[in-house]
Amino acid sequence: MQVQTRIEISDAEWEVMRVVWSLGAATSHDMITALREKMNWKDATVKTLIGRLVKKGALTTEKKGRAFIYHPTIEEQAAIDDATTSLFHHLCRMRQGQAVSNLIDDLTLTQGDIERLQAQLAKKLETAPVGVTCDCLPADFEMQCD
Repeated sequence: MQVQTRIEISDAEWEVMRVVWSLGAATSHDMITALREKMNWKDATVKTLIGRLVKKGALTTEKKGRAFIYHPTIEEQAAIDDATTSLFHHLCRMRQGQAVSNLIDDLTLTQGDIERLQAQLAKKLETAPVGVTCDCLPADFEMQCD
């Protein structure tokens, strides 16, 4: 799989990519069947989304007989990391910790996930600052987040 990041994909396109990532490779029939059941989407909707993802370079096609096999060009974890990093770069630095806390409250995490997070947080605590400053506006503006 070719590693490519920085391809912006819509919420609907994420659903298509999740199917392809789960299967490793998929025909349009595979994707249509899965997304019809999961999202109640029409065939044309799925085909349109597949076409957009191919055009963006997120999927490649391979002709096998009469079928086209679609392969992801983006690794799933890399896409997740890129989307998460992009989101957090849009947030005020002072709000990021609360956003992570709220996210943890809303997610279903395994015991292993929690143990890994606890270890990461313990290590991060060793060098964490007491506070962070707002980065919403340049420093010469009087109004800052609190």
